[in-house]
Amino acid sequence: MKRGWILILTLALSLTACGGSKNSGAELTVFAAASLQETLTEIGENYQREHPGVTLVFNFDSSGTLKTQIEEGADCDIFISAGQKQMNQLDAAAAPAVNADAPEENAEDSLDFIASNTRFNLLENKVALVVPEGNPAGIQNFDGLKAALEAGDVLLAMGNEDVPVGQYTQKIFAYFGLDEAALNAAGVLTYGSNVKEVTSQVSEGTVDCGIIYGTDAFSAGLTVVDAATAEMCGQVIYPAAALKNSKFPEEAQAFLDYLRTPAAGAVLEAVGFTPLG
Repeated sequence: MKRGWILILTLALSLTACGGSKNSGAELTVFAAASLQETLTEIGENYQREHPGVTLVFNFDSSGTLKTQIEEGADCDIFISAGQKQMNQLDAAAAPAVNADAPEENAEDSLDFIASNTRFNLLENKVALVVPEGNPAGIQNFDGLKAALEAGDVLLAMGNEDVPVGQYTQKIFAYFGLDEAALNAAGVLTYGSNVKEVTSQVSEGTVDCGIIYGTDAFSAGLTVVDAATAEMCGQVIYPAAALKNSKFPEEAQAFLDYLRTPAAGAVLEAVGFTPLG
C-alpha cells in the first residue's frame, strides 16, 4: 500500500513539473475594445489550436469601462484599447508624443499598470457614418448630418463620452461646430455604453443614423454613407500591451507577438482594420 502511494506521489510530481513548462496551463485574460469582438475571437480560436497549453479568456467592452475595471483590480493580462487615451491613463511611462487622442495628457496623470516595453500600436480603424436598411432619413454624408441635426430632423446614435467612439464623435461635432449639449437637449441624440450598443440601435432601425467604426459596420452589414477624415477626428489607433501584474508574462508577450503576424493580420484586414504592428 505504501509503495502504491509513493508511485502516485511520484507521478503527481512528474505531472506538476511538466505543467510548469512555458505555454502549459496558462489562462490569459484579455480585455479588449468591443469593436474587436468578432475578429479577436477568431484570432483567439486560431491561436489556441496552435498553442493547446494556453487558454484565452476575453472581456469585451468599451475601453473606458475596461480601464476602470483594471484600475479597480480586475484580473487582466493584456489590454487592447480602441484609443490611446485609455491606455495612456494606465501607463505611467506614457508621453504626449504617443497620445494622438489627448496630447495634453502626460505621465503625471497616469497610473502604473502597463508593462510599457510590451506596448505597441496594433491597428487602425475608421469612424463611419452608418444608416439602417433603406436609409429612411436620406442621410448621405457628414455635411448632410450636420444640417439635419441642426434642423431637428434626425435621431443620431453615438457612444457615451467615456467611450472612444463617442470621443471621436465629439471631435466630429467640434469640427462641424455642433453643440452636443444643445443637440442632446433637443432630443436628436441617443447614446450607447459601447460601440456594439450604438451599432444595434442602427441595425434595429430605432435611430436614423449612427457613428461607429467601419469594421462594426462591416460585421453588422450596415450601409456606410461617409467616413470621417483624420482632420475631422484624428487617427483611430488601437494600442495593445501586457499588464505589469500578469501572472503569465511570457505567454502574454507570445500572444501579443502573434497579433503582429500575417495570420492575425489577415483576420483583421478581412473586416477593414489596417494592421500596424
